[in-house]
Amino acid sequence: MTTITVATRPTEAPAGHRLRFMFADMITVTWRNLLALTRIPEALFFTTLQPIMFVLLFRYVFGGAIPIPGGIPYVDYMMPGIFVQAVMFGAVGTSVGLAEDLQKGLIERFRALPMARSAVLAGRTTADAVRNVFVVLIMTGVAFAVGFRINTTVVDYVLGAALLVAFAYSMSWGFAAIGLAAPNSETAQVMAFPILIPLTFASTAFVPIQALPGWLQVFARHQPVSVVINGARSLMVGGYYHSTSSLWYALLWIAALLIVLVPLGVWRYRKTS
Repeated sequence: MTTITVATRPTEAPAGHRLRFMFADMITVTWRNLLALTRIPEALFFTTLQPIMFVLLFRYVFGGAIPIPGGIPYVDYMMPGIFVQAVMFGAVGTSVGLAEDLQKGLIERFRALPMARSAVLAGRTTADAVRNVFVVLIMTGVAFAVGFRINTTVVDYVLGAALLVAFAYSMSWGFAAIGLAAPNSETAQVMAFPILIPLTFASTAFVPIQALPGWLQVFARHQPVSVVINGARSLMVGGYYHSTSSLWYALLWIAALLIVLVPLGVWRYRKTS
């Protein structure tokens, strides 16, 4: 078990000092979670296993039956959607991890320490964001293995990957609230899927918006997963799919999610007993 060491600090301190203490606490918790991840590398493997299966399924089974506007290969269209799905599954890990900590009594120990309450959640979500960076790297290797090619520049591709990780980070705060409300990790995962599945599959991840029923197109066009996929596709695929407005729309969604979900997660943490 990793020991959490928090420096002694005065009860009342200037705002600048409190911010420094909170940042130090966040780094400590982040490091603790990253160390835990290195002890169970299987978790990273299984986080990417399901997206890899979807890559193979859609690339070699359904890909030939789905016409893509713009004349690009289906694999190039599909991979930004797979990337979003992969980091979303990684974000669910925040829910499962916090539920496990709660079940083991670690959350109560954190609450007893003289540390910023937001640091526990910030540390967990930051560690999961770092994990998602590795997920994107692994999935990039898988993508190239099945024929995906960068159609823009390497810089644009990296910016697209950063957009995906930022989106997953914002969603992690919402899944954190779910994990703190769940009695155990199994329930936390079950509670997350009614959010994850509709957002992922009722989107432009695997099929163009025109292929969806008319009544579903309105939701799919404006929900956050589709918007972020379109932004990532603009950076990674370019050409027919290049759109500056889609990038700004994606960033707006990420900012809105952070504004809503960060206070929600902190509030749920404070209510946890």
